[in-house]
Formats: sequence, structure tokens, C-alpha cells
Amino acid sequence: MGKETILVVDDEEDILELVRFHLSREGYEVLCAETGEEAWRQIKSHHVDLLVIDLMLPGIDGLELTRKLKNDSQTRQIPVVMLSAKGEEVDIVTGLELGADDYVTKPFSPRVLIARVRAVFRRRAAPVAPDDEIIHIHGLHIDRGRRSLSIGDQTVDLTYTEFQVLAFLAGRPGWVFTRSQIVDAVRGDDYPVTDRSVDVQIVGLRKKLGDKGHLIETVRGVGYRFTERAA
Repeated sequence: MGKETILVVDDEEDILELVRFHLSREGYEVLCAETGEEAWRQIKSHHVDLLVIDLMLPGIDGLELTRKLKNDSQTRQIPVVMLSAKGEEVDIVTGLELGADDYVTKPFSPRVLIARVRAVFRRRAAPVAPDDEIIHIHGLHIDRGRRSLSIGDQTVDLTYTEFQVLAFLAGRPGWVFTRSQIVDAVRGDDYPVTDRSVDVQIVGLRKKLGDKGHLIETVRGVGYRFTERAA
């Protein structure tokens, strides 16, 4: 079985070659495109397992390309890693909410990009915990069916929304979620949750988790994630 095929989209030739070289060295099959239009043609004519997309592209930019990808039933399952210049936090949030899986800011380390790509493939291969499953992660025991949390032999009392937020994040360790995505995932018909209240829930969760509170990481300007590997 061959390695996965990655399409890299960037209008800067030196960056395109840098990414191609390092991904190829890791054994991936790499396709390249310098415009969104060219990328879309390649997506439609080749089997692509993952895209690395620069946000700033001529013509169809990275956000519009991601939108096209996620709106097409034949391509919406292809994971996306965005490349963005620092200061494009609004675009990063928009991209994640469109369905992108992760992002890397420029200038970037090729080793970091490769690690992010591997993590996306690993997360995609891992099953998401069903609603009644118990999540065991970094010393936490999260029982979705009973809506209970225990750390060691201690039960931790959480509110309904705190538990929903924790179970959502811990069920997908390593994934970065915007506040809006967390709101969409945890709100119930009878319980309003807003972007700002997510921050309040996170503060409360960290306090109740005690020395495990660091497991919920703030991703500046974007949102939150549950750490994939505890220190």
C-alpha cells in the first residue's frame, strides 16, 4: 500500500519547493499547484488524500478553495491544512469553520508542518467516541452515558455545559476548535451558549480539573483544543 498523496497549493515557488521536498522525503506522494484554479483541476483529476493550502492565492484564494472543497460531496472528506501569514487570525477562524483541519503560520518549520500533517492523518484514522462511550485520556475518565468525570478515584462535579465542552474537546484530542464550533457542538435546545460564554466555561473547567487544567489549551486568536500528548 502506497503512501498518501498530498496536494500543496502556494503561489510562492520557493515555499512550494520547500514543502514538496520535505513531504517527499517523508515518503508522501506530492502534487503541486500555484493557483486555486489549478489546484481544483488537480483535485478533480487525481486522487488526493490531503491538501496544504496557502490562504493568499491569486484568483481563487485559500478560503474559497476550501469552501469549494467542503461544498462538493466528492471532495468534502479531504482534510485541509492551511498555511497563513501571521496576523490572519480572522481568516484562520473562517477556514476552520469552513472545515479545515489545522493551520500552520508562516514563517514555519518544515518539521512542524510534517508533524501537523501526520497528526491530521492520525486523527482522521481514529474513531470518534460515541455518545455512550467512556473516554480514558491523560488520567481523566469521562463517561458520556452517565455524564460524569473522575480523575483517579475522585469524582469531579461539572455543570451540564462544562461536561459537554470537555467531552467534545477530549473526544478529539489535538483538534483545534473555534468558539463557534464549540457552541454548535454543545448547545442544547433549552440551553443557550454563546462564543463568550465558551471562555467562561473553559475557565470553570480548568479550575475544576486542578492540575489537569493545562490539558485544555488556548490557541491564541482561534479557540481551544484538548492536548494530544500530555507533558
